[in-house]
Amino acid sequence: MKARVQLSDQVLAHIGKQAPQPRKRLRDALHRLAEGRADIKALEGRLSDYHRLRAGSHRVVFRYRVEHGHPVADCIFAAERSLVYQLFEQGLSPA
Repeated sequence: MKARVQLSDQVLAHIGKQAPQPRKRLRDALHRLAEGRADIKALEGRLSDYHRLRAGSHRVVFRYRVEHGHPVADCIFAAERSLVYQLFEQGLSPA
């Protein structure tokens, strides 16, 4: 499914902090997401409203929504694979 991709400030900052090769992988994965050809997977459990985008050793957590009849992928959080789900789930916890 083709979708417009929106990036949160956190995702933009994460991409900007990467070395050239991981940054290119992340950007390429986001372009594939917009084209409907990305390596995505629906998450489970507490994160069942979200999907993950795989970009090498990095993951981007996003959720689909519809705006004016068109799909939008809201990319909310990005981090290294070993940390992304734990950190994102902590961010969902009530304060």
